[in-house]
Amino acid sequence: MWLASSINMVSHMKTTVELADSLLSEAKQVAAKEQTTLRDLLEEGLRKVLEERRKRAPQPLRIVTFKGRGLQPGVREGGWDRIRDLIYEGHGG
Repeated sequence: MWLASSINMVSHMKTTVELADSLLSEAKQVAAKEQTTLRDLLEEGLRKVLEERRKRAPQPLRIVTFKGRGLQPGVREGGWDRIRDLIYEGHGG
């Protein structure tokens, strides 16, 4: 009797993609040279691209805090206009 675990089973889906003739031709040549299938070559390439993009994904910002007592007097009571004025104070702004 043959039993299969659903964890080890891999499903495949057929799909159609449009590729430039030159790209498909080159891929077929590489697959033949490496004695593999076009399907395996395409899957390998797609996996590499997806992994690269996962690594490039934006990382969440770390929350950085500093010791202190919050905003300085004069800033705490003001809004963004006051903060902007302080930033440019003495810089001709």
